[in-house]
Amino acid sequence: MNIYFITFGCKVNLYETENMKQNFISHGYNISKTENEAEIFIINSCTVTGTGDKKLKKEIRRLKRQYPSSIIALTGCFPQAFSEEAENISEVDIVTGTKNRNILPKLVSQYISDLKRKNCIFQYNRHETFESMSNTGYENNTRAFVKIQDGCNMFCTYCIIPYSRGNFRSKPLKDIISEVEQLALTGYKEIVLVGINLSFYGIDFGKRLVDAVEAVCRIDGIERVRLGSIEPEMITENDIVRLSRLKNLCPQFHLSLQSGCDKTLKAMNRRYLTADYKKIVDLLKLHFDNCAITTDIMVGFPGETDEDFEQSLKFAQKIGFSKSHIFPYSPRKGTPAAEFEYQVSENTKHQRAEIMSKAMDKCMYEFHKSQLGKEFPVLFEREKSDGIHHGFTPNYTQVKILTKNSDKSLRNQLFYVKIIELGKDCCIGEILS
Repeated sequence: MNIYFITFGCKVNLYETENMKQNFISHGYNISKTENEAEIFIINSCTVTGTGDKKLKKEIRRLKRQYPSSIIALTGCFPQAFSEEAENISEVDIVTGTKNRNILPKLVSQYISDLKRKNCIFQYNRHETFESMSNTGYENNTRAFVKIQDGCNMFCTYCIIPYSRGNFRSKPLKDIISEVEQLALTGYKEIVLVGINLSFYGIDFGKRLVDAVEAVCRIDGIERVRLGSIEPEMITENDIVRLSRLKNLCPQFHLSLQSGCDKTLKAMNRRYLTADYKKIVDLLKLHFDNCAITTDIMVGFPGETDEDFEQSLKFAQKIGFSKSHIFPYSPRKGTPAAEFEYQVSENTKHQRAEIMSKAMDKCMYEFHKSQLGKEFPVLFEREKSDGIHHGFTPNYTQVKILTKNSDKSLRNQLFYVKIIELGKDCCIGEILS
């Protein structure tokens, strides 16, 4: 039977979807490239925002309306966090959470046999260990994501993730090494280490994130190692010094900010203040040449005044991020912030998001401008029909080069490129002979 996968959310979800695909293939199923060929839909959900939940439910209704005889399985963070709500979605035939998803092929087989709805959500316990999961490759991708950490114990007041992912747990180093070695043999040159709260890797067995990064950087064939989103409070100067010695570690760090206002950070239950954050950024820029800092910024958190927003805006401008993800606060049922007394109006949230986005776009432009005339090894990822190849420098600057009238593919190859001009949200380069 043909299965079509739909993934909502982060790179961790993409990794888990690939793992599920490989699991289904090993059970004799075919993975469909288009939804109109599918008989079974597997939806890997995210539940970070309430808006995301609405999109998820809308997609489920669309699928059932368009493909009424299909089987729909819902898995991931939404059913794990809101099991009763998920089990009440009438269009869904099979429901699982974020734990023990390796049983999905068995549940699908059972449903095909008896046509009885399957609700199978397992709850996490305090002593949970990392669920065995690995990938052998990603279709059409030139970089491979490797999930090395799961869960979160931090309980930020706006976040539902601790309820949908359980406590901190980390993949053993030997398993990481084995998985990356296999990916290297498959031909992948770049590895991205990801996790739900990546900075806390190893806290459950006496290791640190830098230990995992060092191990991966030593693997033959891996020319680039990149980190997913990291939390500033778990990065020390000693970690940064050790990381700076790794020649194939990319000098781009997605350092989650959320707010540039200390009052708001405290209300969010974040474990750092702006001074702490700035210190980490300064250390990264000191030890990594031409380092890029990317981030997430939330606006309109409950209680955020105009003055608080102005503080956040000025701090973000001071850091000078090379790229930023800006989003308005979205109340999550079951979190403390959803019950805070002063909720910012939707209109104000969107106004602030627009102001912050424009300011961060200017920061990105200034960063790209600083790259003019520099030369980088660029890993090319894809080619558009107009002959433009896309790739990324080690510091995650997107580079485009024009290769019209050339039958030579640059995909998954590294070439030295000189940045010659600025494009829209990118740089334009030329390959050096």
